[in-house]
Amino acid sequence: MVERRRLGNTELHITPIGFGTWALGGSGWSYGWGHQDDFDSIVAIRRAVELGINWLDTAPVYGLGHAEEVVARALREIPASLRPLIFTKCSLVWDERRKLSHSLKAESIKREVDESLRRLGVETIDLYQVHWPAFRPGDPAPDIEEGWETMVELQSAGKVRYLGASNFNVEQLERARAIAPVDSLQSPYSLLARDIETELLPYCQRRNVGVIVYSPLQSGLLSGKMTRERIASLPDNDWRAKKNQAFQEPALSRNLDRVEFIRTLGQRSDRSAAEVAIAWTLHHPAVTGAIVGGRSPSQVDGFIGAIEYRLTEAELSEIEAAL
Repeated sequence: MVERRRLGNTELHITPIGFGTWALGGSGWSYGWGHQDDFDSIVAIRRAVELGINWLDTAPVYGLGHAEEVVARALREIPASLRPLIFTKCSLVWDERRKLSHSLKAESIKREVDESLRRLGVETIDLYQVHWPAFRPGDPAPDIEEGWETMVELQSAGKVRYLGASNFNVEQLERARAIAPVDSLQSPYSLLARDIETELLPYCQRRNVGVIVYSPLQSGLLSGKMTRERIASLPDNDWRAKKNQAFQEPALSRNLDRVEFIRTLGQRSDRSAAEVAIAWTLHHPAVTGAIVGGRSPSQVDGFIGAIEYRLTEAELSEIEAAL
């Protein structure tokens, strides 16, 4: 039986790893990962569920609706007894020209949830999250209150079960909490991105807010499969090629050295670099689960061992010293 952890104060009990669908949205939007075959996506989702993962994380903006549609197709092929929990989001929207914008207005969120329910083919979303509090980090996010009040309405109407925030800081979480409890927080966290350790993780521990971290593999960089040559050959429609600073110099050389270190450390226990990187995020007591994407069944096989892998105190100290 795969371990399950209670997500904050909710009645959701989730596996330490959830399957992420960002890359399954494919190309054709500003943060796409290049071409993705839908058949590979569906088989990867099925493989993850067969191996015990019990939740999928998606969002309307991933492929501008496409990732949610792919999830729906995969769900139709999964037996009811294995049906995973579905987590999705709101606040990032697009127009007929596929231009992205942001809205936490009540009318927009109500429209978004209905469109997600339709695309996903479900009657209720298990965890509905505000994807971003504002369009750009540092913006004042004036509509958090209107957005969170609307989320509560959706919960009362039975369209969503629990309410989560994504990419919020402590001040923004407090603004939402003044209206209704925040059940979970989704934030980036990896060996290369540790900002949330200072304030956000301690805050969530005090408030018993469930934490699900994304990009524990730093968009694939910590998977152990990314060589300098492979990174140089990323297509222009893969957002990592131009927009992800971890893949650019001067950070790239330093990051590849760190990948080699965790690869070597993992080899001692016959573990992949990906398993080491994911297990490291899961060792923090505030973290309930980590979202890990997979574009094929083989990628799922490469990280699934992190569900039960535990780094020793000596290994954790060694990693800390190396970083």
